[in-house]
Amino acid sequence: MSKITAAITAVGGYLPDYVLTNQILETMVDTNDEWITTRTGIKERRLLKDSNKGTSYMAIKAAQDVLEKSGTDPKDIDMVIMATATPDMPVAATGVYVASQIGAVNAFSYDLVAACSSFLYGMSTAARYIESGRYKKVLLIGADKMSSIIDYEDRATCIIFGDGGGAVLFEPNEEGYGLQDEVLRSDGIGREHLKIDAGGSILPASHETVDAKKHYVFQDGKTVFKFAVSNMADGAAKILERNDLTGDDVAWLVPHQANKRIIDATARRMGLDDNKVMMNIERYGNTTSATLPLCLYDYEKQLKKGDKLIFASFGGGFTWGSIYLTWAYDS
Repeated sequence: MSKITAAITAVGGYLPDYVLTNQILETMVDTNDEWITTRTGIKERRLLKDSNKGTSYMAIKAAQDVLEKSGTDPKDIDMVIMATATPDMPVAATGVYVASQIGAVNAFSYDLVAACSSFLYGMSTAARYIESGRYKKVLLIGADKMSSIIDYEDRATCIIFGDGGGAVLFEPNEEGYGLQDEVLRSDGIGREHLKIDAGGSILPASHETVDAKKHYVFQDGKTVFKFAVSNMADGAAKILERNDLTGDDVAWLVPHQANKRIIDATARRMGLDDNKVMMNIERYGNTTSATLPLCLYDYEKQLKKGDKLIFASFGGGFTWGSIYLTWAYDS
């Protein structure tokens, strides 16, 4: 009997209609297009403006896209993993609601929270369930409504983040395609450098915390940038070394879209040309848990069966890592 590997067999995505450009941000905070573009590579980002719609809305749309494109009956889904840093509400897992709304009535679901590395960690988790032989169809969704936790008077964070959702379907593969190897790491030193102070068990919500704007994202940009550059590049380099790969062997780098300079540094460390790097940060900004699946969503038509893909991510906490996956189908 052939060894079971976990392969991605379908990709879907969703992006809100509203486009927040750098020019619009110039009217909101003390910044300008040249400053933002030079430091981040971002020109615009999408926002889900409807206050009655949360992360689940985008997750449902992305999941439905996957089901439609793959011709999958939602009743056949065994499991839904919801990678997100912005759940609809505390306690009640967003993934559970998403599974019910898409008709995945036979699936179990939960949320996976690891900041910007949530989807990467979710890939590892989905693969283990598939490789066990017990589960045949695992739906992994990455979605975040970052606009719900961003202070649009804080120029350090409001220029970076956007909203969006992406999803992939994992299924068993007996040809050897799919997830091959992973390097996943974390370090609690990052706890103070990228966070939301209030709303958790240490500092519950109160009038004082709301007035002090403690429910918005705080980021120590310089420290996060330094750790992201080194760790994201190190993780990707270690994956190459462990699997006797060079930049020539890699078809695509699929990097977390946090900052173009971080992506460029990772690609250089791997010896990759720009034409082997998936990049959409210019149009979407950092959509946190959605960046990796949205890269696949945008580049799916260029992917070929057997392509070697290296995923790399870095997130708050700190969390980071890299995954080596071979693509299982021709688009």
